Amino acid sequence: MADTPAGNSISTVTALDKHLLTIKEASVWATNHIGKNVTASNISYLIQYGRIKKIDKGGSVFVSLTELNDYYKSYKGSREILYKEKLGGNLNWALSFDQYKEAETTKHVHRLHPYKGKFIPQLVEYFLDAHTDNFKKDIFFNAGDIIVDPFSGSGTTMVQSAELGMNAIGIDISEFNALISNVKVTRYNIADVEFEISRITSALQSFIARTDIVEFDEELSRKLSEFNNKYFPVPEYKYKLHKKEINESEYALEKENMFLPVFIDLVKRYGIELEQKKYDTFLDKWYSAHIRAEIEFVNSEIQRIKTETTKNILRVILSRTMRSCRATTHADLATLLEPVTTTYYCAKHGKMCKPLFSILKWWKTYTKDTIERILKFDKLRTNTEQICLVGDSRAINIFAEVDKKKPIFGKLLRKQKIAGIFSSPPYVGLIDYHEQHAYAYDLFKFERNDELEIGPLFRGQGSVAKESYIEGISTVLINFKNYFINDYNVFLVANDKYNMYPIIAEKAGMAIVEQFHRPVLNRTEKGKGAYSETIFHLKEKI
Repeated sequence: MADTPAGNSISTVTALDKHLLTIKEASVWATNHIGKNVTASNISYLIQYGRIKKIDKGGSVFVSLTELNDYYKSYKGSREILYKEKLGGNLNWALSFDQYKEAETTKHVHRLHPYKGKFIPQLVEYFLDAHTDNFKKDIFFNAGDIIVDPFSGSGTTMVQSAELGMNAIGIDISEFNALISNVKVTRYNIADVEFEISRITSALQSFIARTDIVEFDEELSRKLSEFNNKYFPVPEYKYKLHKKEINESEYALEKENMFLPVFIDLVKRYGIELEQKKYDTFLDKWYSAHIRAEIEFVNSEIQRIKTETTKNILRVILSRTMRSCRATTHADLATLLEPVTTTYYCAKHGKMCKPLFSILKWWKTYTKDTIERILKFDKLRTNTEQICLVGDSRAINIFAEVDKKKPIFGKLLRKQKIAGIFSSPPYVGLIDYHEQHAYAYDLFKFERNDELEIGPLFRGQGSVAKESYIEGISTVLINFKNYFINDYNVFLVANDKYNMYPIIAEKAGMAIVEQFHRPVLNRTEKGKGAYSETIFHLKEKI
């Protein structure tokens, strides 16, 4: 096998490339072609990841209109046709929100912390706001209403309620989920948050300076960069992969073995501990010894913070940092197959990558990002109340719990009552909602309530699990009717492949008055096949 996949063909203009576009021209063409904003950065991304060829001509970079057209064919209406063929013609494509870029679907505080299974804010906004269209013919909620989400997750409904001038209550059985939700809707003394970030960052840098980890990491990065430039040149390597001109698995294994002795030599020379001495907890297994030491150090500094709201947001930043620093490959962040403590071929980036040996980079990135997101949200939020309670929605006394946390809001709640629900209940046997944040539970010593989850992963999707799920969701709805106004509206988002929601509605004394079917595009950490979900609109059964 040749030592390098690079060749001269990338920079050669062939007879097929009669129509060449600059990066800027390509972005304009693609925007007009698919009816969605495509930036110059998007085109550069396609080049970098080998989807289209980079053509050098006269010192300038061009792309082929033919290749660009082939790439975007699937986006010009064909995806809508494909989804409707597979999932039924009653899909409402407007509810795909395909026109929004990722930055808009993860706007401001919605991206303060990763969370599996959340819906996008545009979906919540669509049903909560005061607009009508050919599909949504009625207004269901008004400014000043109180909305509740009995399965709050990461707090999307609460955040959008704050934007729309509505009050909201979230409830979640997971203590960590409630922390994320409340951190998103809290009002902060930004000066205090920035002071504590600066103090802890400075302390962490001093802590790191007492070790050789920086020098080790810098030398490793230099050697990796030299190796990657030679054997995985950008964008040539990825383009040839895309064209199946290289056997990726064979080539990658060969290069992994070639670089491994270099890595081991550096580890020995600097005395780096790759693994911890025990594997008893998640923190023991999935973090290198030095990463673990830095995490514990930052956590101890956070504990010194006197202001509870500041302490909580720093906890969430540390948790977000921890998630990005687990000892796994970039491609396996969501699945965690086995701990990775050596350099490895990264299928996601198409080159040799290394484990992290310090949290400092991500800590600094996320502290800055968090401040920016909070400030953006502060400009949009309204003067309304939001709170997430930790509890079991099947039995929680909402009046009593809100009275304890926010007495003034509690008075409004008793007087006005709840206008309805917008929520995405857990799916039966699909996600372990506690285990996805096991690192945070370990570090912060939060109590786990796995056994109280409705539809937990460990119970599977058998008949007993389904019966338990139906009983659980219907019990939640029955409990919440104690706090509703008379003409309430309940919206539940689910992919009901087992047809359980008609039974749930019946058991709760409710009727499904409408069903809104939407295609789900760009699902986070899930498969890429055609997939849809239903928004069930429930009201009191007459």
